[in-house]
Amino acid sequence: MNILIMGPAGSGKGTMSERIRDHFQIPHISTGDMFRENIKKKTGLGLTAQSYINDGKLVPDSLTVAMVKDRINKDDCSVGYLLDGFPRSLPQAMALGKIAVDDKAVQIVLNLTIPFDELVSRITGRRLCRSCGSIYHIASHPSKVEGVCDHCGGELYQRSDDTVESLKVRLNEYEMNTRPVLDYYSKKGLVVDIDASLPIEEVWQQVKKALGE
Repeated sequence: MNILIMGPAGSGKGTMSERIRDHFQIPHISTGDMFRENIKKKTGLGLTAQSYINDGKLVPDSLTVAMVKDRINKDDCSVGYLLDGFPRSLPQAMALGKIAVDDKAVQIVLNLTIPFDELVSRITGRRLCRSCGSIYHIASHPSKVEGVCDHCGGELYQRSDDTVESLKVRLNEYEMNTRPVLDYYSKKGLVVDIDASLPIEEVWQQVKKALGE
């Protein structure tokens, strides 16, 4: 099963991705993690990406596409994959269509939708652990001790861009870039909208149903 998961920041992509990965036993491919791994291992692609980053330049689509192609062709993706964070634009979606063919072709696009007011509540209340990256929410998923991670005891903090103003900017950018991507996959009949404003378990039931369970 080859899956794309899409949705704005705060829609619950991380939570649903973890559940899909564990339940369906397919690798979760986050483009951010993919970049970090290639750079850490000093692969050819990673070194090239690092050179762009060091020069303060954006990594070109061609390099990102090459990394995705390399990743989805690894042995653990023989059972499928869950791609998160890519494609972010129509050119990337079209490029993915050229490299992900036959048994690697995208089969379904999960589109997590959520109203702005709900996103505001989620984003402004979000807290992250500086040490292990665990995510909390002051209302719906607080840590046992305020400001302290349950898992590693690390310090919890609020990202500087987890504000209403930053959220509006990120949502406008997301809508501008990803709407053409969703239209592209909608024409192929691959998009399934998921109401991500519901409680986690209800969202998960929608996801499982969309994935044929």
